[in-house]
Amino acid sequence: MSGHPRGELTHAAELADATGSLFAAVTLIATPEQRMTLAQDQHLAWLARSFGRPDYLPLTREDAESLLKVAEPVSRYAGSHLFKEGQTADAAFLIESGEVDLYRVHSGRRRVVARVGPGSVLGDIAMFGEGTYISSARAVTQVKAFRFSRDSLIPELAQHPALCLRWLVAGLRQLQHTQRRIVHLMHKTVLAQVADLLIEESAHKSGEIELSQAAIGTLLGASRQTVNEALGSLRDIGAIKTGYRSITVIDRETLTRVAAGDKT
Repeated sequence: MSGHPRGELTHAAELADATGSLFAAVTLIATPEQRMTLAQDQHLAWLARSFGRPDYLPLTREDAESLLKVAEPVSRYAGSHLFKEGQTADAAFLIESGEVDLYRVHSGRRRVVARVGPGSVLGDIAMFGEGTYISSARAVTQVKAFRFSRDSLIPELAQHPALCLRWLVAGLRQLQHTQRRIVHLMHKTVLAQVADLLIEESAHKSGEIELSQAAIGTLLGASRQTVNEALGSLRDIGAIKTGYRSITVIDRETLTRVAAGDKT
């Protein structure tokens, strides 16, 4: 490689990662080959930082490179699908950026069962079981992801125990998230359930949540009318502000009290 030594490539990668932009790095990287190396380094850094639990079992560069070697970068615009319910599950997806709705179709109606974001692994249980996808994955925003075909991924996992454990941890973390939501919703009023869901969804979104009343109702197993009444109550006590398909958390403390069963 000519032009700039590997040290400058590393510095550029760190700079791009810190600023969230390639602009600073481009001032150091001139050739297509060097830009490709930078992009690969950024992908490796993201995989090592975001996949599974980095604090539990850090990936070596060799592990990350092995995973990236069988990863196919894909992108989807809002409204398009990563996969659809009933299709042969021949691949799993790791979300790098953007949000995805998982939904099922029942009696001709689409029912959202979850909304996931960066770091989420989709379709792997069905893929490992050689079955079909039990839900559809639809991009809510522009989505970037890694696609792992079953035939390519399994041999790499077999050769790299750290990758196997990290993949397992990622799956268990999502299962834990689902179980926690179920436990939180048990024996609660719809008002408390809605408050609990809004707290959880707003945790990493600066207080703003892009969920329709229908989507909230589907996630909670409640009617749209009941959800509408709960949102109205939370709005009346100053806990939230509502807009078109969006909700902004204004008073998290009040919302937390309602979620705990205090009607304030």
